[in-house]
Amino acid sequence: MDVPATKRQLKIKTGAVQRLLKENGLYTNEIEELEIRRQKFIAENREEWDIKNVGKLIEESKKMVKDTHTRLGQAAIELRDVVVAAKQEEALAEDEDLLKAEEVLETANL
Repeated sequence: MDVPATKRQLKIKTGAVQRLLKENGLYTNEIEELEIRRQKFIAENREEWDIKNVGKLIEESKKMVKDTHTRLGQAAIELRDVVVAAKQEEALAEDEDLLKAEEVLETANL
């Protein structure tokens, strides 16, 4: 097994999972903010167009949450595979990249 290549894959895949976790969280927060805005527009009797436009933005954000969730699941599976392979390698037993990858996987499973 190529230890440097495994370490590189751990870093790359850990970064991908972290980025997708963050992206998913941002879209989820965006949905909440847009829902609040839509309720505010309804309460203010704003133009129908404004209310519908916010609704479209909410739907778009929901699609992005679904997309990032799917990609996050795939990235987590790939990272888990690399972690399993890395654990087989004695040289990586206490490696910080491996420990970080395991920590990120724990976070992704929440």
